[in-house]
Amino acid sequence: MTAMSDNHSSNGDGRNNLTSHLPDGGSASTICIPEPMGSTDFILVNEDKRRRGAKLKESASKISLIAKEKIQKSCTRKLLFKRLPILRWLPKYNFADAVGDLVAGITVGLTVIPQALAYANIAGLPPQYGLYGSFFGALLYIIFGSCKDVPMGPTAIISLLTYQAVGDKGAEHAIMLTFLSGCVILLMGILGLGFVIDFVSGPVSSGFTSAVALIIVTSQIKDLLGIGKYVKGNTFVEMWTAIIENFEHVRLADTLLGIICIVALLALRAVGTIQIGPKDDEKKTMGQKVFNKFLWLVSTTRNATLVIITGIIGWAIQDDLFVLIGVVPAGLPTIQPPPFTGYTDEDGTFFSFSDIVSNLGTGIIVLPILAILENISICKAFSAGKSVDATQEMIAIGVCNIGNSFVQAFPGTGALARSAVNNASGVRSPLGGLYTGLLVILSLLFFTPFFQYIPKTALAALIIAAVIFMVEVRVIKPMFRSKKLDLIPGLGTFIFCLGIKLEIGIIVGVGINILFILYQAARPKISMERLFTRDGAEYIMLTPDRCLIFPSVDYVRNLVTKHGTRQGMIPVVIDCSHIYGADFTAARVVESLTNDFAARNQPLFFYNLKPSVVAIFEGLQPKDFVIFYEEDDLDMLLKRRQETA
Repeated sequence: MTAMSDNHSSNGDGRNNLTSHLPDGGSASTICIPEPMGSTDFILVNEDKRRRGAKLKESASKISLIAKEKIQKSCTRKLLFKRLPILRWLPKYNFADAVGDLVAGITVGLTVIPQALAYANIAGLPPQYGLYGSFFGALLYIIFGSCKDVPMGPTAIISLLTYQAVGDKGAEHAIMLTFLSGCVILLMGILGLGFVIDFVSGPVSSGFTSAVALIIVTSQIKDLLGIGKYVKGNTFVEMWTAIIENFEHVRLADTLLGIICIVALLALRAVGTIQIGPKDDEKKTMGQKVFNKFLWLVSTTRNATLVIITGIIGWAIQDDLFVLIGVVPAGLPTIQPPPFTGYTDEDGTFFSFSDIVSNLGTGIIVLPILAILENISICKAFSAGKSVDATQEMIAIGVCNIGNSFVQAFPGTGALARSAVNNASGVRSPLGGLYTGLLVILSLLFFTPFFQYIPKTALAALIIAAVIFMVEVRVIKPMFRSKKLDLIPGLGTFIFCLGIKLEIGIIVGVGINILFILYQAARPKISMERLFTRDGAEYIMLTPDRCLIFPSVDYVRNLVTKHGTRQGMIPVVIDCSHIYGADFTAARVVESLTNDFAARNQPLFFYNLKPSVVAIFEGLQPKDFVIFYEEDDLDMLLKRRQETA
């Protein structure tokens, strides 16, 4: 069968000519067909829609396949055990673990109850909110937490950040901050953004922690002196200014009781370090071991002991001699969602969700980052050399804070002091948090009538005696000996945290560190040696100590040119052993450098350049770009250069 072809042409008069070439070679006939007006456009539009629809369906099918693969990978037994650590240790749980967790949980519970009451005061909230944040998160951490030593709850640093973010806006703002912080931490864990905390260096962390300690001490001085109702302010300077202005209102009884409590707490802290008998535990008698353990227990429970004794004093006197913390509502908090739809405060002012978020400001970002930093630091401190799953810890802390927001708590994370108590008490697993949480629940159900008699000065003394050891003066001397420049970001963070706000101090410290990193990248070290080949030819070896990227290339070029011209026409070899990366700007500079050396007829060679970097440089096709990888090749290159000269 012979094929037939049709040719279409247009006469320009609105008609199409259809020309048919007959298979038998006969004459062709032309048929004029009127062109339907507008029909072609209509057909093209429909075709375009069909194509776009097909592309959308194809894209949707690809996305669904990728999502299906991700879900299948996410639903593996290995990942389930990784994201729910309780499934790993619970099947191996035994009686010895239960006893260790029971002792540790009760010991930590006796520590966390007075601390929770005090930390609520730092956050500017009624005392019950500290207790609300000390039980549900601890229970959730049992399921999601990967570190046995971490007791989830309020901490001094997070309490202060809560106060600076919330101010006097009220508990609803703090509850929403808890929820939003939990969401941010959880999202960072899911997306693997834990590397963000790596930008907070050791000096910045030390400067921040020291500033926080001094701010917390300052915030408690007002209660220690009994003038809390007169003193307002968020920053270190504002609070001290208010204290000095209201010094005439100082209450003598509160001041004396507070000082006595601080001295007693520091003395009891020192008692815990006393050890009788030989240094080797195996050589100690049973009586010596029991007595040492008794001293440790007395030291560890000093906060609870102080609160009980001062509470009895407040109950016995029951007059205006001391400023008491007041009535603490009995019972567990009402389980309810955070104020997503807004709320109306006591003055009748309505705050919508957007108003709350706007008022919280940068606290929504700064607080989660520091909560992660504090918790990961604790995990590393007690990991005993094992790797820490930072992603799982972020997921755990995020879930705990989200859960805490439904029981009206303010933000929390792992606390170093309580972790030390937990570890020293012999905790075996995260289940120790169960007994801590139950103890807090019991205190809310049965002991809140007693809490109202606790003097505020006693809680202030408790906080001051704890946080003064957070001032990291001891790191200054080794930092000065090792690298003096590290003092700059540390001091910058410390000064700005004290003078302005904590988040500004962190930003300044991180910014200074980044500037240092950029400066080091822009100013690589280049060593110069005058060497001889095996045949006795003299040459200059220049060795950069890092990658060539755009901030540093002009600096490197100037140094290479200076050394090359200063030594005469001696060949120059650039040792590229430490150059693992480069960019387009570096390639342009290398091209210019080779041209300059070629123009004055001075040999320039590149030694041991990585293939990936060679590909970048050769992208511009530079002339006289010579690379060699064996030292013996240098003589051959020099001879060839002399022959062609």
